[in-house]
Amino acid sequence: MTPSRSTPPLTPDTGTRRRWLGRALSGILAGAMLAAAPGLHAADDTVTVAGQPFVRRLQLAGSELQLNGTGVRGWYKAYAAGLYLVQPSRDPARVAAQPGPKRLQLRMRFDLPASAFASAFRTGVLRNVAPAEAARLEPRIADFEARVRALGTVRDGDVIDLDQIPGRGLLFSVNGRPQGAPIVGDDFYAALLLAFVGDKPYDDKLKAGLLGGAA
Repeated sequence: MTPSRSTPPLTPDTGTRRRWLGRALSGILAGAMLAAAPGLHAADDTVTVAGQPFVRRLQLAGSELQLNGTGVRGWYKAYAAGLYLVQPSRDPARVAAQPGPKRLQLRMRFDLPASAFASAFRTGVLRNVAPAEAARLEPRIADFEARVRALGTVRDGDVIDLDQIPGRGLLFSVNGRPQGAPIVGDDFYAALLLAFVGDKPYDDKLKAGLLGGAA
């Protein structure tokens, strides 16, 4: 009588186990790459700075803008800022002169008098442009300064957008509401940007962050 043979356990051979392991690792790596790809994972759609979220990409005047960099103003972190450009750059002159739409977004973290912003804006521009250019810009500087002062107070949570719209100029908005008609001239918007990223900026660390350095 032939002795019975027990059925061998259903375990994969070495080659099969290796194939299974390879497929599992490939799946893990693919998932990690998908999660790391900007715009493909909800957690990666924004950059958070001092508790303030900035989207990585946005649409403005028919163009897609990319977040060039972010930073915070002063040791007390009065506001966080994000700079959006069509072509990211770390060169202040190229940032200021780049054609096309741009956005400088400020996200407030405290209540502050708008007059302080108006004074700082004027000082920042005049420190970074030549006297002849300052004289040419003066009527528009005064216009923008008056609009800022008219706010009375900028409050914790306010979102201020300073947009360059090609052919129209600077569009100044607070929480999505435009504060008057655009202020004409690419030269005016360039002067405003230089107050943030020029040779004599408001804040050196803020400048570095907006130009893509450490926030």
